[in-house]
Amino acid sequence: MKIGILTREAKNYSSRRLIEACERRGHEAAVFDTLKFNMLVEHGKPSLTYENAPMPHVDAIIPRIGASITFYGLAVVRQLEQMGVYTLNTSHAIGVSRDKLRASQTFSRHNIGIPPTAFVRDRAGVIPAIEAVGGTPVIIKLLEGTQGIGVILADTAKIAEAIIETLQSTKQNVLIQKFVAESKGKDIRALVIGDRVIAAMRRKATGDEFRSNVHRGGTTELVKLNEEYERTAIHAAQIMGLTVAGVDMLEGKEGPLVMEVNSSPGLEGIEGATGIDIAGQIIESIEEHVQFPEFDLRQRLTLATGYGVAELPIRPGSPMAGKTIGELDLRDRDVLVLSIQRGSVMIPNPGGSERLLAGDKALCYGKRIVLRDLVPRKGQAEAAKKS
Repeated sequence: MKIGILTREAKNYSSRRLIEACERRGHEAAVFDTLKFNMLVEHGKPSLTYENAPMPHVDAIIPRIGASITFYGLAVVRQLEQMGVYTLNTSHAIGVSRDKLRASQTFSRHNIGIPPTAFVRDRAGVIPAIEAVGGTPVIIKLLEGTQGIGVILADTAKIAEAIIETLQSTKQNVLIQKFVAESKGKDIRALVIGDRVIAAMRRKATGDEFRSNVHRGGTTELVKLNEEYERTAIHAAQIMGLTVAGVDMLEGKEGPLVMEVNSSPGLEGIEGATGIDIAGQIIESIEEHVQFPEFDLRQRLTLATGYGVAELPIRPGSPMAGKTIGELDLRDRDVLVLSIQRGSVMIPNPGGSERLLAGDKALCYGKRIVLRDLVPRKGQAEAAKKS
């Protein structure tokens, strides 16, 4: 295969390791400066030129888009997607993860721990927002920023107000986030590839610095994640839609709090701390995806008229709870159970003897009219929660 790497830093550690991993596994690596692409958006034949010549053929792309060129970088990745090139992380997923407010809004709809966060534009809303997240001290963050840049600790409301006013005067949008005191100066970075945590490290700040980023002089150490932290990291990456992600979590009193999900995680710190060949596993992931390309299950399986895909929550007291798939006669009713999610365990292609338990989520494909009868009504779901 020929694998392209989109980056403006061809000689940094991560780029070099990805090139080495490509070549070691028998592939050709090609490095492209993201800003040297031009694109032609034309009906039926989207195309790209690189340095004013037709872009060479590649089988896959690893996008490593810096925060300073997010807009143009995402446009290039989108164009490659339109051309049918497999991209390790999609333009949509990169865009969502890069916007801290949008990412927090997305996480808030899921069972993911996040620090309380506020977003305000009016100066009069700053103090109420600080009170809403739990009072000072607070963390003030630029909506887009990496490596700890644009992250400020404000000890008092007056200082926070002055910082926010200054940043907003320069057309910067900022978030106000609760300061998690018990995690001051340290966090966990979990490197997720697909549905696995490949490696994890704890980062610690040095001196009076509260930011633990390696680029800020932070130190790293290998850490073994427990099931809760591992499950949270995988879930966060999947919610963002990222195949490869660096998930940053704070160690809160009540468990992991997702702080950020990075779509272009650096490899130097985590490979050094863990000794794991992460670059090699990224290339292995690309090999698998190119051989078995992903597709949108809901779009493909709903093409037949009257059929659809639904996720059925098995509530306590549900008539489905405790019964096997065979006992429910789902196949006879033209419904196929594709998988069962049971906590952090995925049961693929379950057979008729598999029993559905309260708390399971069954992903099903079949006749919409049957699926509609199986999905709990809103009132039923609320009653089940109360019971």
